[in-house]
Amino acid sequence: MKKASKAANKSSSKGFTVRVITMDAELQFENIEMKAYGQELFELVCRTIGLRETWFFGLQHQDSKGYIAWLKFDKRVLDQDVSKESPVTFTFLAKFYPEDVANELIQEITQHLFFLQVKQSILNMDIYCPPEASVLLASYAVQAKYGDYDETTYEPGRLASEDLLPQRVIDQYQMTPEMWEERIKTWYADQKGTPRSEAEMEYLKISQDLEMYGVNYFKIANKKNTDLWLGVSAVGLNIYEGENRLSPKITFPWSEIKNVSFKDKKFVIKAIDKKAPDFTFYAPKIRINKLILELCVGNHELFMRRRRADSMEIQQMKAQALEEKRRKQASTLNPNL
Repeated sequence: MKKASKAANKSSSKGFTVRVITMDAELQFENIEMKAYGQELFELVCRTIGLRETWFFGLQHQDSKGYIAWLKFDKRVLDQDVSKESPVTFTFLAKFYPEDVANELIQEITQHLFFLQVKQSILNMDIYCPPEASVLLASYAVQAKYGDYDETTYEPGRLASEDLLPQRVIDQYQMTPEMWEERIKTWYADQKGTPRSEAEMEYLKISQDLEMYGVNYFKIANKKNTDLWLGVSAVGLNIYEGENRLSPKITFPWSEIKNVSFKDKKFVIKAIDKKAPDFTFYAPKIRINKLILELCVGNHELFMRRRRADSMEIQQMKAQALEEKRRKQASTLNPNL
């Protein structure tokens, strides 16, 4: 027993263990180099799950103060404010969202991860979704999970026990689970013939039109100490008043922002238009401003990238995805191929 213990200690001294939770799996990596950088760990995770559209994603964790943080790629993992417990745990999530899912998401794995994350955000009520859209989205989620509706094999009560609708929607109407199931089933039957990947893409196409989709919200205050919300998204920055996070009071598209900066808790948005005044707000903590700036820089980079011609890598990925889709369609039409 003592020998085994020594061997374990020797092994752990060479490296550390990392657990990564994705939207549909849990991965564990042993003996990660003590001096490994965030970039190396991130690339290892992406290779393991077969993801090439890496620019949307990141490794999220809680810092020592309990705040949400993203692993920095240019620093060593263990030099950052990560958990000191073993295994060091991260959640693999979309950090940045596309402007147009149909045009930007290439790989099926990318679409699937976005689908799972957006669905969870809607069910958790982090994204507001009106009742009618919720039922339609639920039908696409069922199609993606179970495939085509078949009246002969369908078991009544199957959908009633599933987590398919936001609690807010359920509470809004005096309907039994069976009544909700009937509503969803009607739409579900209409999705017949839709492959899983298409059902998930349809779900995303509807979701991206919801006001809270893809927005990172932060509580801020203006110079008069009035409580506001800041929203950081793929298309720019929004300022919301009070508890209304659906309709922004002020919008700053990325194309109209000259730069953003902060000093301590003070954050300044400078417009390209020289006549426009700077917009200044205050975050409760400096680390919140650091995170806001990080999300601003990343979103702006992707915003600019979308407006340039596709790189060779993207062109190749799109060609491969198209070929893969044609092959799947051909094998569906002719299973003997």
